[in-house]
Amino acid sequence: MASIAVVGSGYVGLVAAACLAEIGHQVICVDNDPAKLATLQVGETPIHEEYLPQLLAKHRNRKLSFSGDLPKAVQQSDVIFIAVGTPPTASGDADLSYVESVAREIAGSMNAYKVIVEKSTVPVYTNEWVRRVMTLNGEPGCDFDVVSNPEFLREGTAVTDFLYPDRIVVGANTERAAQTMREVYGPLVDGEYYQKTDAVPRPECWRASNARLIETSAKSAELIKHASNAFLALKISFANAVANICEAVGADMEEVRQGIGSDNRIGPGFLRAGIGYGGSCFPKDVSAFKSVAREYGYEFGLLDEVHRINEDQRKRFIRKIRSALWTIKGKRLAVLGLAFKGGTDDIRESPALATIQQLISEGAQVRAFDPAAMDRARQVLQDGVSYCANEAECIRDADALLILTDWEQFGALDLSEVKRGLRYPIVIDGRNLYSPAAMQKAGLNYYSVGRAPVLVTNTENVKVQVAQ
Repeated sequence: MASIAVVGSGYVGLVAAACLAEIGHQVICVDNDPAKLATLQVGETPIHEEYLPQLLAKHRNRKLSFSGDLPKAVQQSDVIFIAVGTPPTASGDADLSYVESVAREIAGSMNAYKVIVEKSTVPVYTNEWVRRVMTLNGEPGCDFDVVSNPEFLREGTAVTDFLYPDRIVVGANTERAAQTMREVYGPLVDGEYYQKTDAVPRPECWRASNARLIETSAKSAELIKHASNAFLALKISFANAVANICEAVGADMEEVRQGIGSDNRIGPGFLRAGIGYGGSCFPKDVSAFKSVAREYGYEFGLLDEVHRINEDQRKRFIRKIRSALWTIKGKRLAVLGLAFKGGTDDIRESPALATIQQLISEGAQVRAFDPAAMDRARQVLQDGVSYCANEAECIRDADALLILTDWEQFGALDLSEVKRGLRYPIVIDGRNLYSPAAMQKAGLNYYSVGRAPVLVTNTENVKVQVAQ
């Protein structure tokens, strides 16, 4: 088994470190944030990811350690994964300054042959730039290779995505580096890990006997990551555009989605209509891919339209709320969901937060509940939001319920209790978690995306507010 250093303990780095330890490697996770290191060293998990706390508890101080000493970690390791942030610049390019800084420090610390692995999402040609930086800053005679190994992790299912992947892409320009990466991922590719009795349970959708390894050039691997995320963002924006047509003509987007997704050339994934995509990947990667294409002489206008539709979808949802409530000012609104999607506490580029901020600016009072993201949201939504302990508390005496994140539990509410809790029987669902028929039966006015509203005429149990 290899000795591995993972530089960066964010969503990608921490999951990668824990999973590499899980498949048998000796791993040092390196970070320059003392507070984050202290949290990890005492066994706490700084991010919300299924199975991650169990893996950290299982391997901490055994196969997995945490350190702020990058030079020492480099010297003790055969393979170094770079998993630091690449945030967007004002122009939309990926900011590679963190990658460059780490590469420079690795170069000055090497004591033998190393394989340097780009795990961060980076544009094409980054592999060559990392090699150049290391050559200029390294000790003469120190041999190394730079490999591109993009991550395809979905927040909320990142651990199972790593251990049960659709594919593992390795972009290596030498056979020596390629062989090293085959050894790193060997327990997944040869199926050895899946025979373990204490392996992380395989997801129902994963029916393979082992992981598929795709070997490419470094440039191809770098393009695969950006192209994959751009295509997924395109599918979401396409679904939302079709949903808008459905609303205009009176069709049902959920029925249309089923019909489209049944074609195996298209597939059902990422065709759900809603309030748009968010998170740390899609907005950044669409912008970066467009910027890279422009730099090399191609205007990728399709990606401009993907972004425009996504932004417009949020505005359309606010208009839907105004239509349902007549006026937003003074309304007491219950909001379920703060994270950009269910299963994570990540609020970066969250459509839910953008919607809440607009509602507050128009004079609404917002009560919110999210199973994982409330602590992070408090740091952003400092005024105008009160936080609740559960769904029932959030809904009680609200003028309407808004569902903004697709947590599974939000799709299993007792609708009779929802109706009893609300002052007015109004539910505005930005994630299409319910069927119109169920809402009709429950006596709730229901507004969703790409479907006709359900309007009930029975006003029984509506709570009337007496003017003071």
